[in-house]
Amino acid sequence: MNTLEYIEKNKDRFLNELFELLKEPSISADPEYSQNVFKTAEIVRDNLKKIGIEKAQLFETKGHPIVYGEKIINNALPTVLIYGHYDVQPPDPLELWDSDPFKPEIRDGKIYARGACDDKGQFFMHVKAAEIMIATNQLPCNIKFMIEGEEEVGSNNLEEFVKENKKLLSADTIVISDTGIIANDVPSITTGLRGLSYVEVEVTGPNRDLHSGLYGGAVANPINILCKMIASLHDEKKQITIPGFYNDVEVISNQERSLMGQAPFDLESYKKELDLNDTYGEEGFTTMERNSIRPTLDVNGIWGGYTGEGAKTVIASKAYAKISMRLVPHQNSETITKLFEKHFTEIAPKGVTVKVSPHHGGEAYVSPIDGPGYLAASKAMTDTFGKTPVPVRSGGSIPIVALFEKELGVKSILMGFGLDSDAIHSPNEHYGVFNFFKGIETIPLFFKYFAEIK
Repeated sequence: MNTLEYIEKNKDRFLNELFELLKEPSISADPEYSQNVFKTAEIVRDNLKKIGIEKAQLFETKGHPIVYGEKIINNALPTVLIYGHYDVQPPDPLELWDSDPFKPEIRDGKIYARGACDDKGQFFMHVKAAEIMIATNQLPCNIKFMIEGEEEVGSNNLEEFVKENKKLLSADTIVISDTGIIANDVPSITTGLRGLSYVEVEVTGPNRDLHSGLYGGAVANPINILCKMIASLHDEKKQITIPGFYNDVEVISNQERSLMGQAPFDLESYKKELDLNDTYGEEGFTTMERNSIRPTLDVNGIWGGYTGEGAKTVIASKAYAKISMRLVPHQNSETITKLFEKHFTEIAPKGVTVKVSPHHGGEAYVSPIDGPGYLAASKAMTDTFGKTPVPVRSGGSIPIVALFEKELGVKSILMGFGLDSDAIHSPNEHYGVFNFFKGIETIPLFFKYFAEIK
């Protein structure tokens, strides 16, 4: 039985098994869901055991467990390590979902659920592809799985695990499906990721909330000041004003920018999809360049004072914001965090104090397009899509990819099947049924070609 026949025979079961995984609210950011996160890890482990992956087990960490399993058929053959994550983002705001985020359903050929694309649906493709290769005796090389439960909160405990288990995790390449393709008729492989620096800021004024009539105009208002400070972080050209921020930014040649510009992109469709009348960003760069090869600074959340129903005339004692900076190759996340902290503290006026609390970060990553992993992925996608995939750089961040190269000495292949329109991290996240099964169809071919090329 070949791959397509196996998929057709087991299509409903594959979807039902994925649905069982999607039903668990494995929200790593909220301690209230710790038991759900743990149960999800057990489900992943049990799925690996069921298909014949040996040593499928949970490795405890200081946070959520890491699921590991392997199938070593011959030590002389190359080894592929599959990485994914079973934790998900919080589903808020719930009122904007058209269906329960943890009651998956299919509408218009799409699976709607939190984690459908990011990353349960995508890593589960590898589980089912492995099932097919093992069940049909077509596994051409060794396979290892490492599925973690803290990617959405920075993978804080993964680095220690990787450093302590280098022999266990040794491989010839790492395959990650936590990225996407340009379109269902335009396959692509992600060759670059941006790094990340994430901080939380706190601005404090008076020692308590004050009556805005009795004190307004006489004391510093932390919310007003925070807004002004944040606004000053970009200049009129939409560049970031932190001194030294651009010192190490990779300069992309005009030739490479020209090649990147050949990737299909319809600006009008992009604006229509987002209901925008225009795009916005750093002068001198296209939309696709702004969200891939240039660094950014964005406010992810801001709050303070009274936000309930009706009016309450207060000057808040404190104001807060969460800020993320996407970084490009050669920028160091720790360096950028320190530059931000120094600058943000220095621009605070008298009358307030500022506290900057770093959260998580990671480094940018670029993968070569002439290595065996990329070539195998390209051949596999060419077979299943009927078109050669386009190499693209993503604006997103997977901080552990740079860690893998540093600690394990191998490159990662970012062979995802999601779409930009899948609403990951947003209400109504979804993943195409077409994409789910196309991934399952493609992955065995990747293994076949990697074994041949390697």
